[in-house]
Amino acid sequence: MAAPIRIRDDFTAAQVRACARAGKDPAQVRRLLAISAILEGASRSDAASVGGVTLQIVRDWVLRFNAAGPDGLATRKSPGPHTILNDNQRRSLAEIIEAGPIPSVHGVVRWRIIDLVQWLSDEFGVSISKQALGRELRAMGFRKLSARPRHQGQRLQDIADFKKTSPSVWRKSGRACQTTPQ
Repeated sequence: MAAPIRIRDDFTAAQVRACARAGKDPAQVRRLLAISAILEGASRSDAASVGGVTLQIVRDWVLRFNAAGPDGLATRKSPGPHTILNDNQRRSLAEIIEAGPIPSVHGVVRWRIIDLVQWLSDEFGVSISKQALGRELRAMGFRKLSARPRHQGQRLQDIADFKKTSPSVWRKSGRACQTTPQ
């Protein structure tokens, strides 16, 4: 059996327990109590039962404690997935979206996400899914808005002539409301 990793000795068990008492994060408190058990001379198996975890996780906690002290045992936020596009590609993508497609060049009259995926592939050789590009566009401040299509030969006066209007005042129907005698 391999020797356990040495734990740093500049903290006492009492100091670690004091940090646990002052802590607001329950997961960090649990980790600190397991570390304080080790500092008091308990076995790593006992520390694992104090923390409710396996020996491997206790080993990871010891490494984090050795590296950064009690603050190293705080719950950390996951960094999330890395973006596929770099700043230059995002800038080019924003420019082409704002300029709009040229039908004779791009073959489309409005940008769809699948068209932008193809454009990124052709322009930069980047392979990105529709969902990932949708997240990128949302992070860049773009929204999926679709304007109502308008024919190029449409005249504004024709729109006014064919527009449906509601009556300005509601009228009662011709029938009177009849009540039955009780």
